[in-house]
Amino acid sequence: EFKVIIKADLQGSAEALKNSLEKLSTKEIRLSVIHSSAGAINESDVTLAAADSNAIIIAFNVRPTPKAKALADQEKVEIRKYNIIYKCVEEIQAAMEGMLQPDTKEEVTGTLEVRNTFRVPKIGLIAGCYVTDGIIKKTSSVNVIRDGVVKFTGKVASLKHFKDDVKEVKYGFECGLGIENWQDIQVGDQIEAFEFVEVKRKLGDTLVDEKAAAEKREAERRAAEERKAAEAKAQYEAEQAAAKEAGKAKKAEEAAKREGAGE
Repeated sequence: EFKVIIKADLQGSAEALKNSLEKLSTKEIRLSVIHSSAGAINESDVTLAAADSNAIIIAFNVRPTPKAKALADQEKVEIRKYNIIYKCVEEIQAAMEGMLQPDTKEEVTGTLEVRNTFRVPKIGLIAGCYVTDGIIKKTSSVNVIRDGVVKFTGKVASLKHFKDDVKEVKYGFECGLGIENWQDIQVGDQIEAFEFVEVKRKLGDTLVDEKAAAEKREAERRAAEERKAAEAKAQYEAEQAAAKEAGKAKKAEEAAKREGAGE
């Protein structure tokens, strides 16, 4: 939760800023305006912010009184000054994004071609590789690719250049590669070296994800309603058809009785 106190020169400005900031709230992080009013920042504003360790005071075209400033310095309460609403929204959005957990993604650092394989006692199968692009490191993770299909994903167990253990091998060089918990390496396999990197998330990404999730839920709800309506229609038509058949059978029975009586 990201808590703020808004003080502005006009009540209308305070309300406009409050409405703009509250739209930044997402499922993962909510912006809470704990107080909003017009006028200079006073001691009670600072005391309110100090009561919550992560609350900040937004000063829109206003300043703190001398006593409030001294108290803010003493309590280490952050006061951010703005005179343009969109600039305030941008900076608060950036601050909220800093609170989001980063995403991780695979970043390919190099590709290798397996040109031969050999077994080393007590170590296992080693792939003799040629680095066709980029770089592979001792700390890399790897994808073993065969005929375009990823057969295994794991960590580098050993990396050698000739007989020497090395930290990395670059494009244009050969290396001996061992892979943890994988002995099924074949000549012609492609090795994709990669690292996991953290990617800072944007608040907009979260909003888009939530919008997509909401749209998915709405689509599922509509589909369920359509299925229910279709089932009800099918049941009604089946009941109508059964009633019609029953009516025909009854008429046929009555006609048969009449014919029997006539005889």
